[in-house]
Amino acid sequence: MSPAADTRDRLIDAALELFVYQGYAATGLAQVARKAQVLPGSLYYFFPTKEDLLLATLERRKQTLYEGVLRPIWESTNDPIERVFGLLAGYRQMLELTEFKHGCPIGNLVLELAETHPRARGLLVQNFDGWLDAVEQCFASAQDRLPPGASPRQLAVFVLTTMEGAVMLARAYRNFEAYDAAVVHLREYVERLLVESAARQSSRRA
Repeated sequence: MSPAADTRDRLIDAALELFVYQGYAATGLAQVARKAQVLPGSLYYFFPTKEDLLLATLERRKQTLYEGVLRPIWESTNDPIERVFGLLAGYRQMLELTEFKHGCPIGNLVLELAETHPRARGLLVQNFDGWLDAVEQCFASAQDRLPPGASPRQLAVFVLTTMEGAVMLARAYRNFEAYDAAVVHLREYVERLLVESAARQSSRRA
């Protein structure tokens, strides 16, 4: 990697962390430069505006979804349904390790920026779409275990909305009561679909 590329990557990495823990508005460019251990002039060379840096971090999140979030979970099990719940368990672990300071980075930025930064909103949607695509593929891989008409995409949206709401409540209350209850009810719903499908298949064979 060239020195210029290394500097740019360090700036993005620093901004990624600061935007998550502090929010976009509360993070200054001078602070990003200090954290990245580069001169402020270097930051402005690569990112003339703060929004340029924000957009670069959102592009980075899109590119690193699999390696940074999905891969450890996907490699831990071959069962596509368990991958979905492993993903939810991963967010719970993140909340626990950070003492509720680190929620969903995309969800946090949507709440802060969706109305004021339309270019960023587009990339935030793309990040959500990447997440949804991955979970949809899990349900699609288990389609033969689901009832006819069950939509993998709609199930993925259900998982995302459950996760986002559960994360927000866990951070607000500083406990996992709501998070765990939401995941339990989600699993019960998915299990009912699996049981319904198995019963249908069994009745056809009888």
